[in-house]
Amino acid sequence: MATTIRVTIWNEYRHERHNPKVAAVYPDGIHTTIARALETNGFQTRTATLDEPEHGLTKEVLEQTDVLIWWGHMAHKDVSDEIVERVHQRVLDGMGLIVLHSGHFSKIFKRLMGTTCDLKWRESNDHERIWVVAPGHPITEGLGEYIELEHEEMYGEHFDIPAPETLVFVSWFSGGEVFRSGCCYTRGRGKIFYFRPGHETIPTYHNSEVQRVISNAVRWAAPVQGAQRLFGNRPALEK
Repeated sequence: MATTIRVTIWNEYRHERHNPKVAAVYPDGIHTTIARALETNGFQTRTATLDEPEHGLTKEVLEQTDVLIWWGHMAHKDVSDEIVERVHQRVLDGMGLIVLHSGHFSKIFKRLMGTTCDLKWRESNDHERIWVVAPGHPITEGLGEYIELEHEEMYGEHFDIPAPETLVFVSWFSGGEVFRSGCCYTRGRGKIFYFRPGHETIPTYHNSEVQRVISNAVRWAAPVQGAQRLFGNRPALEK
């Protein structure tokens, strides 16, 4: 019998409480919008936010999380280093991590990438076309050749990340820029997916194709029971 994948959606949840424009798009928070879409697709979800004790990411919560989704923007520096270390260890142990949009600057993503994760950006309602460049990848299941977003914030190259193990999406913007917008990595036993779209004043997470990508990414990133990993000094197998 298939096991239900347990997903925790983490969000700063500050823009929505302080910016009326964002509240109009996500009145219950970005995390709630994503959680509702995932629940519709059969996932077991819970949410966690920055201003909860331990940012909502207690040891118990993380132990009961198969895939963690991360959205952050204005308060990366307010995330406790202790919690970053806790999440980092869980990823190495096999928990999946999906980092969305401005989460590229989060402490946890920069820690896992080992680079600045910096990029170009422009907030001017560009038109974005997200091209599928790995059509056989599980994250692209059910999609066409591309996803069309009428308005989005522009992110442009160079994106200071390690070369993705698999590049799933490349974005084109009406201003002329391109961007590696769907990037897969492994760290330890954990699988990581970075997905670019999701500016807080634009209803991107209400888009059914964006929701499909996130659902597909959750399935891809969920832990699987692989061969046992053994380290340290070992006796010879042959006598």
